[in-house]
Amino acid sequence: MAITPSVTAYTPATAFERLLTIMDDLRLNCPWDKKQTMESLRHLTIEETYELSDAILSGDMDEIRKELGDIMLHLVFYARIASETDAFNITGVLNGICDKLINRHPHIYSDTEVADENDVKRNWEQIKLKEGNKSVLGGVPASLPALVKASRIQEKARGVGFDWENKEQVWAKVEEELQEFKDEYNVADASTIDHEKAEGEFGDLMFSLINYARFININPEDALEKTNRKFIKRFQYLEERAKEAGRNLHDMSLTEMDVFWNEAKKL
Repeated sequence: MAITPSVTAYTPATAFERLLTIMDDLRLNCPWDKKQTMESLRHLTIEETYELSDAILSGDMDEIRKELGDIMLHLVFYARIASETDAFNITGVLNGICDKLINRHPHIYSDTEVADENDVKRNWEQIKLKEGNKSVLGGVPASLPALVKASRIQEKARGVGFDWENKEQVWAKVEEELQEFKDEYNVADASTIDHEKAEGEFGDLMFSLINYARFININPEDALEKTNRKFIKRFQYLEERAKEAGRNLHDMSLTEMDVFWNEAKKL
């Protein structure tokens, strides 16, 4: 067996070559790795991507490094599987993305001039259409979570100039959609509502809020996830304090639980 050099002895190129060599070894000799297909790896790749997202939100650089490695392994794995049927290989993958980046950055690799990042985004979408995309929205994956999909749809529409002029207009739309939702589902009114119509109005309200978040540079997915984490932390504090007091949440009133909840908010 070859002597493994120290980590500091590797260059990016030799480190990547090392990963490719290990991948080849595993594919040929490991019973688990030999059985894998693109389909069997798909859900694992999605899981790894979410783990990377968790690490990023936690600000844990060591975990980010590890999760990036896991995803890199998956990318190499897909390319290795494809190479076995001569569909493509890792060299084609890397050259493909390099060619795409050069083609879509004419302000760097050609004589196109841009004023700011918005010009870059507009050029990007226009180039994609020239490459054969039938719709500006064609590149938005159908399986994206709805919140992320709404953000991507709005960003792409903006890339070709279909957008509000300022955030005040967007906020007026939020208020309009909120009023329409209240008209369909007035919480103070116990009358039966048209659920499908109310659902539609609620979706419109969420879409407009996501639009406003974009105008004030807030990522709605990150914002909601941080609120989720905050709620989980406070609720788990509530559970722990109730346990310490010998109480069961099911037997406590909301007023009693609010005492512990307010304690959690101060932490």
